[in-house]
Amino acid sequence: MLIKNIKTLVGVDDDFCEIKKGAEMKNLPMIENAWVLLEKNKISDYGKMETCPDRDDQVIDASGKMVFPSWCDSHTHLVFAGSREGEFRDRIEGLSYEEIARRGGGILNSAKRLRGTSEEELLEQAYGRLEEVKNYGTGVIEIKSGYGLSVESELKMLRVIQKLKAISPVKIKSTFLGAHALPPEFKNNRKGYIDLIINEMMPQVADEGLADYVDVFCEKVAFSPEETAQIMEAGWKYGLKPKIHTNQFNCMGGIEASVKHNAISVDHLEVVNDSEIECLKKSNTMATLLPSAPFFLNDHYPPARKLIDAGLPVALATDFNPGSTPSGRMSFVLSLACVKMKMLPEEAINAATINGANALELQKEYGSIARGKIANIFIAKPMSSIAYLPYAFGSDLVETVILNGEVV
Repeated sequence: MLIKNIKTLVGVDDDFCEIKKGAEMKNLPMIENAWVLLEKNKISDYGKMETCPDRDDQVIDASGKMVFPSWCDSHTHLVFAGSREGEFRDRIEGLSYEEIARRGGGILNSAKRLRGTSEEELLEQAYGRLEEVKNYGTGVIEIKSGYGLSVESELKMLRVIQKLKAISPVKIKSTFLGAHALPPEFKNNRKGYIDLIINEMMPQVADEGLADYVDVFCEKVAFSPEETAQIMEAGWKYGLKPKIHTNQFNCMGGIEASVKHNAISVDHLEVVNDSEIECLKKSNTMATLLPSAPFFLNDHYPPARKLIDAGLPVALATDFNPGSTPSGRMSFVLSLACVKMKMLPEEAINAATINGANALELQKEYGSIARGKIANIFIAKPMSSIAYLPYAFGSDLVETVILNGEVV
């Protein structure tokens, strides 16, 4: 497939960059009046139109349009049973996330619904959501369990994710999040539930090859840094690398514990202090920010500017879930990053592409326009500049999605 007369080819990566840190995040290489050639499932070549090859391949004329690498959404909870708009109303009436959780809402609400939903119905619902985000330009996605909170239901969720991998062209990474909340039956037995996660859930997850990562919700309403460390240590033994929810509401040692245990990423970071920033600077752990969660919860936003100015890499993800972010539209995440977190459009695009790929250890294959990378790209509708993408926050600007070298 040859795409020619491209107004702007965005995210060109001649140097095969694997991560953008600090000031580097402003650097978003582009080629004006360009072409790109896709062969089999990979990006074969690209350049300015005066060097465009004369081929008999399938040709797409992208006159007046921009071409981007697909979004790499490194944090979602896309498999869930039904919605939670009742809690949306509760928050409007003044209840906090923690108050709703203490009343049996939140994660426990979703867990109760999921346990009563068949694997087939979960798959149907999740596939519909995956198709939706694919059409928004997402070509790589991470999906977590975490609404099962029992051996049977956690495995059910992870098996649904495996089935999605088999039927969707979107590249999927799977994360085991048994430590999302304490289920009601273990309300007075925290140790018992952690033992269940480590000694029963993890061995089966590993035996069936159902997950790439392990996650823990490290917060006052969920698990302590010490409990998080215990689960991370067990995860490494089973080949499950840690990607940790932390610092959504409190600074309580989750970042330090995650860095100590070589976590791939720490996600949320709505609150973060100077010592935690210094800790991240001495690590290879990615800071993944999820601005649509504080948008929906009407909470404060992560200090993206402070993190980037400290020289850190930042990734952006949607956190698509039924409680705090019922949306997988990555372009809106970019808009929030620019408006609420003062990220430049170039920084936001890098955070949602190459750095998102890095947060899933897929930077060698995805996240930029580079020769030899998988051909996951999208063609945008005509627009004046890349800044128009986050600027026009209510518009769907994705015209054509190409995954694995094929229009989908």
